[in-house]
Amino acid sequence: MATEGPLPRFVRIAVSHEREAAAAVTEALAMLDLAETCFIMAFMPEGLKLDVVAEALEAGAGGVPVFGCTTAGTITPAGYETGALLLLAFPREHFRCASMLISPLKPLLMKSIAADVQNHAARFRHTAGWNRLAFILADGLSKQEEMLVATLEAALGQVPVFGGSAGDNLAFDETFVLHEGRFCSNAALLLLVETDLEFRGLCFDHFLPTEQQMVVTHALPEERLVFEINGAPAALEYARIVGCPVERLSPQVFAENPMLVRQNMNYHVRAVHGAPSTHALSFLGAIDDGLILTLGRGKEILETLEHELDVTGSQDTAPDFVLGFDCVLRKLEIEQKQLAPSVSEIFRRRRVVGFNTYGEQHCGVHVNQTFVGVAFFEPGRRDFA
Repeated sequence: MATEGPLPRFVRIAVSHEREAAAAVTEALAMLDLAETCFIMAFMPEGLKLDVVAEALEAGAGGVPVFGCTTAGTITPAGYETGALLLLAFPREHFRCASMLISPLKPLLMKSIAADVQNHAARFRHTAGWNRLAFILADGLSKQEEMLVATLEAALGQVPVFGGSAGDNLAFDETFVLHEGRFCSNAALLLLVETDLEFRGLCFDHFLPTEQQMVVTHALPEERLVFEINGAPAALEYARIVGCPVERLSPQVFAENPMLVRQNMNYHVRAVHGAPSTHALSFLGAIDDGLILTLGRGKEILETLEHELDVTGSQDTAPDFVLGFDCVLRKLEIEQKQLAPSVSEIFRRRRVVGFNTYGEQHCGVHVNQTFVGVAFFEPGRRDFA
């Protein structure tokens, strides 16, 4: 396991590159002190048999609860990886948690979910002087994240919610969350966490709006499909605007030419992930007729990453670690520009660990092509973005 500088003090990290599922779990669990662990977050790479992973984790974790999801890549102490199983063990000395499985996501029963979440939060006894936050891991193909995270934000009040949508590398076939020894689709995992650590939320992309605007003129919102932009077939119009033959549209082209949506004074990425038949465009975020889209232009990725991760706590100290939810389309663009080694070096130095997502959640909003994270510092006052 490649590292740079001292390892974090307040989370234990285990990585396995074994390609057989049981062997990977056994190797990773052996690196952890389960007696000191409150809970484990497990991020699965493509290729491991999930039923074997679930069984091995349940048998080997010694009663320690394990939560997690499938991914489009993991961020380990070595940086970006595609085939690594990542386990993060949160010590009971500094963390408490309470989990809840939200299922089904489709149809999304907002009133019922809100009531269940409020009851769940009320039963989770507050520890005096500790800070509370929530993590959400959602089925990345459910197309329900916008309504889900808005419901959670309303139900949890002042508790900030951070998270990511489960991935499936670039297959976009099936995604799963792990809860109580089972991998579940059409579901989301809500993890309420209390900690005596100071924390700060992070949310940033590297795009600026251009003057090029488009209007969605025919969409199927429930499937996040756009059939027409500016009255023309969506894929053809998008290809014309970005200067690419329609037959050469690819995840790399979408990653470098994102659509932005303005919300209040801020722009959020509404990422395209495919151009299915009939020249439609498939999106990773909410879409509707009449929506105004703005073409994005990239800023310098490395400079932006360094700047945004350069955060300090109330004691003017660097984070002990950053739990990161990083969109797979960011990773694609970074790899396309041959910047992955440089980004991995920044992640190592900044102690970022986490996974590549199909979408990110930050304080009530579902976004794409964005880095969302939580920086944890030595115990102190709470401070989140």
